[in-house]
Amino acid sequence: MAPKPQGFAKWIIVATVISATMLELIDTTIVNVALSQISGNLGATIEDASWVITAYAIANVIVIPMTGFLASYFGRKNYYLASIIIFTFASYMCGVSGSLWELVAWRFIQGIGGGALLSTSQSILFDAFEISERPTASAIFGMGVIIGPTIGPTLGGVIVDNFHWSLIFDINVPVGIIAAFLVFTFIDKQEHEYNINRKAIKIDYLGIALLITWVGSLQYILEKGQSEDWFAAKHIVILTVIAAISFIGFIWWELTTDAPAVNLKVLKNRTLAITTLLTFIMGLGMYCSMFVYPVWMQRVMSYTPTLTGESLLPGAIVAAIMMPIAGKAMQKGLPSKYLISSGFIIFAIFCFWMSTASPEAGVAFFFVPLLLRGLGAATLTVPLTSQAVSGLTPMEMPQGIAINNMLRQLGGAFGIAFMNTYVAKQYAEHRTQLLNYITPDSPEAVARLQQTTNALASKGMDAAQAHHVGLSMLDGIVSKQAYILSYLDTFRIVGIFFICVLPLMFFVKKRNLSAAAIKEAAEHAH
Repeated sequence: MAPKPQGFAKWIIVATVISATMLELIDTTIVNVALSQISGNLGATIEDASWVITAYAIANVIVIPMTGFLASYFGRKNYYLASIIIFTFASYMCGVSGSLWELVAWRFIQGIGGGALLSTSQSILFDAFEISERPTASAIFGMGVIIGPTIGPTLGGVIVDNFHWSLIFDINVPVGIIAAFLVFTFIDKQEHEYNINRKAIKIDYLGIALLITWVGSLQYILEKGQSEDWFAAKHIVILTVIAAISFIGFIWWELTTDAPAVNLKVLKNRTLAITTLLTFIMGLGMYCSMFVYPVWMQRVMSYTPTLTGESLLPGAIVAAIMMPIAGKAMQKGLPSKYLISSGFIIFAIFCFWMSTASPEAGVAFFFVPLLLRGLGAATLTVPLTSQAVSGLTPMEMPQGIAINNMLRQLGGAFGIAFMNTYVAKQYAEHRTQLLNYITPDSPEAVARLQQTTNALASKGMDAAQAHHVGLSMLDGIVSKQAYILSYLDTFRIVGIFFICVLPLMFFVKKRNLSAAAIKEAAEHAH
């Protein structure tokens, strides 16, 4: 077993992989606040511009489960370095794109490069630490996982409010160049990388094709389903059938072929199987809250993208502080199931608290629940990240990490798709209910309309036009209130969901990770 890096070399590796991880995750959210500027500048609709997000997400989720195979085939260091270079070059090309579809194409390529950064970074980071220190490594990696998507909207908001949207992509270039240099200089190859016989490695072309088909189809359905009215659109129905058939074919083939692109057999490890399910749920809840909160702040509270992002920073700081503490607690023997249970409960409290918000709530109202969200994220991310590789051999670890990361991303995609649909459904119901109170027989409605009409008439508007504008303003009030009630319902149902998954904790294996890791290290050393 090769000696672990020490001192300066070890922490250079930590800085390198965390910066690469944050680059990848920042780019999953930074573009969200710039769609209006991108669509206006490139002469496209908002709907078409949303492909800038969708293309990156599809490429990301396709590549993530294949990172274990690709790292084995090309060598982990070579694959990691190439991925950073692809990501960096594609970022530059995104910034200079002159049309929407050129930008979408380069975003897809950027997603291919970025998909490797998450799982491979985690694998390299874990290798830099003794196995008994994996909870600490999980905490460090978790900081990137939480902080990246959180500062994405903030950074994007500052850029959009003060500079050209292309800077969103251009800022990746210097960071990517530095990361590539550090990887080339400080990250060593694994022992087997020096004598890889690629001719002897069988490429699972069918498995890769099935993976691309089902993940690409599913991700498109989840990203575009709501805007395309789900199964009312023929192509959504066709893609759903394709996704289902290719998914079943993928599972069967990967379990029966001798050289699978994605080794699903690692899921025979019960700890990993339960962890991936819990990671999926965590991804669903975290992405849901990150989807609803910014929309609430900008649509209801009229916050700018910059202020919305800044309001999330205290929670991110809490998460960054608590993750090393959670890692140390696990190293000292605290069972992961207690941390995971606490994380789900804290997230539920955050959601229920947010479900009591009102349009009159000030910034202070959101401060404490967002701190709780950061605390919940820390107590979930650290044990789930560490537990995912507990009991896996060094050869199985890249596959286990890749599957776990894919499930977190898919959980987020499912969560956002569900929230889009649920908000639309609740909005229609609440609007219908509210309109029942806006009748000629309603004194309040008549008084509000008359007050608005008189105010507009006093400014020189003729009576008929003032009445028409007054009705439009009243309709706007109803729509805003319907959205408010819909968002509150959304927080409430996510909170209920987190409470409902708590019984899964009975299936989490009670294990002292530190002791088990030491035993595992001893076994693999011989």
